[in-house]
Amino acid sequence: MNKSIDAPIAPIIPVILEKHQQQRLDNYYWMNQREDVRVIDYLNQENEYYQKMTAHTTDLQQSLFDEIKARIKEDDSSVPYLYNGYFYITRFEKGKDYPIYARKKGSLQAEEEILFNCNDWAEGHAYFNLRGINISDDNLWAAFAIDTVSRREYTIQIKNLQTGAVLDTQIENTTGGSTWANDNKTLFYSRKDEVTLRADKIYKHRLGTPTSEDVLVYFEKDNTFSTGVYKEKSKKYLVIECESTLTTEFRILHADDPDGDFKVFQKRERGLEYGIAHYGDNFYVLTNQGDAENFKLMITPEFKTEQSNWVELIPHREEVLLEGIDIFKDYLVISERSDGLSKIKIQPWDSPEKSYYLPFDSETYTAYTGTNIDFDTEILRYGYQSMATPISVIDFNMRTQEKDVKKEQEILGGRFDKDHYTEQRVWAPAQDGTLIPISMVYKKGLEKDGKNPLLLYGYGSYGTMIEPTFSSIRLSLLDRGFVYAIAHVRGGEDLGRMWYETGKLLDKRNTFTDFIDCSKFLIEQQYTTPEHLYAEGGSAGGLLMGAIINMAPELYHGIVVQVPFVDVVTTMLDDSIPLTTGEYDEWGNPNEREYYDYMMTYSPYDNVGAHDYPNMYVSTGFHDSQVQYWEPAKWVAKLRVLKTDQSLLLLDTNMEAGHGGASGRFEAIKEVAKEYAFLLDLEGIKK
Repeated sequence: MNKSIDAPIAPIIPVILEKHQQQRLDNYYWMNQREDVRVIDYLNQENEYYQKMTAHTTDLQQSLFDEIKARIKEDDSSVPYLYNGYFYITRFEKGKDYPIYARKKGSLQAEEEILFNCNDWAEGHAYFNLRGINISDDNLWAAFAIDTVSRREYTIQIKNLQTGAVLDTQIENTTGGSTWANDNKTLFYSRKDEVTLRADKIYKHRLGTPTSEDVLVYFEKDNTFSTGVYKEKSKKYLVIECESTLTTEFRILHADDPDGDFKVFQKRERGLEYGIAHYGDNFYVLTNQGDAENFKLMITPEFKTEQSNWVELIPHREEVLLEGIDIFKDYLVISERSDGLSKIKIQPWDSPEKSYYLPFDSETYTAYTGTNIDFDTEILRYGYQSMATPISVIDFNMRTQEKDVKKEQEILGGRFDKDHYTEQRVWAPAQDGTLIPISMVYKKGLEKDGKNPLLLYGYGSYGTMIEPTFSSIRLSLLDRGFVYAIAHVRGGEDLGRMWYETGKLLDKRNTFTDFIDCSKFLIEQQYTTPEHLYAEGGSAGGLLMGAIINMAPELYHGIVVQVPFVDVVTTMLDDSIPLTTGEYDEWGNPNEREYYDYMMTYSPYDNVGAHDYPNMYVSTGFHDSQVQYWEPAKWVAKLRVLKTDQSLLLLDTNMEAGHGGASGRFEAIKEVAKEYAFLLDLEGIKK
């Protein structure tokens, strides 16, 4: 690399931000002006600098891309599922970036009907995403939604499946989610606030009428809540869901009566979370009611839905997190988590004492129920994978307990053998004595001599669990001697609800110290050394990365950071930014002094200091609606001025993308190839 190239230095325009009689100096506040030519110029300068500094890795990036792509079955297809008389299939064609959605009537031998060929729709767009396909019960209409900007603002359209014509209907600024009433004419959908992008409105649209006549059904006034709409699996009820971080509320309406009024299922109470599933004459309620921290399952008559009528079916358990249920005519399927691992329990309705768990033997794995739309079946479809085992889709007969592996992910190239890799789970002691699980995978025969490059991934927010999943892409690191590890830090829900509660709000620093303690443990156990230890995280995981390099930069040789949330205090004080108000129960509201002071102890941007930092590759998307582009841009600009080392600091902004990065399966691989080339180059691995 050419270290003689001068890095761009952003203009300093001081702004004093004052809150609680405290002043913060922000020299780069001006970067939040998206249309300002100085902003565009600075981002382009950083992109040009990135290109020059990594020019020597161009061949390596291309080689990695070709290698990763060669493992992918390009003409792949999903396992078909039967719904309402049709088998639905998602497939890809060789050399094409986007999926084709299709169906076959009655039989897999029937003629294929292409619903949407996204490759055609994507032509002429730098970014394209089609989602929310929703078929009317008479099989004649398909609602769908498209985003061509990558700000998650979708335009809903409707296709006539008899004629193949797409109607002129254009419903803009939606979440992409919609659902048909049982009359096959009325479409309910959720819309976003134009400034904050909060999903706050539910409308209904009648086929054949202009969208200007769409009726506002529900408006969510509380700016900490968002809302959506769907139809129950039983097809009997339409449901409006309102949720915040800590509280949920549902409204229900008979799906045969789209012009009726939605009825509140159970009035919201702060701290009361519940989810509902209809079957027969009852609703099944998954809830934390009554201090059921890890949730319990209750039942209530469909016409008596207030919580005073709820009756317990599955009690709360301290050691088991109840994650969800799937309801069938003869079976209740329960998804649980204990010891950090997912479990699937089958319980016959008529003899619950004969319940049993699906057997999973790996030390670390993930299992989950799949597409199970049909009530009247004894077949459960579920997925299974581990860090060394490709994804399998399995149909399991709940009566005979026989399983049929419908598909295992095919890894092309003829070199992959899952027996060539070791996967394990180890436990790192945190500074308060809590044991933090780490999932790991590496090539067999690895020596614990401290010389191995190791990439440690972390997230730790929103109760999101980072599952130990398989990745064919990751093989490009493992086969070059890397260890890949996931630190299941607090802030996720990996070990139950308390794992989440002790990694948020005024306990948020546990997330960061857990990750640092996991890093120290891996070094102490001689899996690696600071000269070969790398860390990765994105979005809220980017906050984690920003915090650890302020707190313990000496532990890491390099950091890969995607779309990082790093300007915590400024963002959480600006309620015009998407997500802010809905995040108060996650991070705290800095308009309150206690939370402001606590955030200031860890906010990466506010704690950048005059000391050495690891090598850093930071990526973002100009159209990101979740974490605005200016957060990483400001952070990098401030780091450039204050850091005291000669380490690499690279900012790579995709001017056409948003929070999820590039669209298209192959374009996304190019972004990974950049990250891997950065890591391999630091390790001196040239090919």
